[in-house]
Amino acid sequence: MTSKVTYLGDLRTECTHLQSKDTFITDAPVDNNGKGEAFSPTDTVATGLASCMMTMMGIKARDMGVDMKGTTASVTKIMAANPRRISRIEVTLEFPFPTDEKTRKILEHTANTCPVHYSLHPDIEKEIVFNWH
Repeated sequence: MTSKVTYLGDLRTECTHLQSKDTFITDAPVDNNGKGEAFSPTDTVATGLASCMMTMMGIKARDMGVDMKGTTASVTKIMAANPRRISRIEVTLEFPFPTDEKTRKILEHTANTCPVHYSLHPDIEKEIVFNWH
């Protein structure tokens, strides 16, 4: 088992990673009867895409002798109705280090083939922007 989710009431859950015992809270978003005081479940999906992309790129970068420390990703999740679902995820990655074209291509390919990217339904639009500085 990977995790345990406990409903705390008032549209809030506590999610516990069983191996590390790390926890986080989710709340329903304001536009869906919630308080929006924490990540919503759909926020965690969209954020998970960026986190997975960066993790996989970090593994590949380490193998290539490239330090990705300080790289950031901005995530925007767009919802659709009927049924309510994630319709689009926008991720903008900012790389604070210079690198050559070959390294960029390898890292961008690695990001776009991460497990979460492959796991998301193909109807979810994904706009990924790589800003190399």
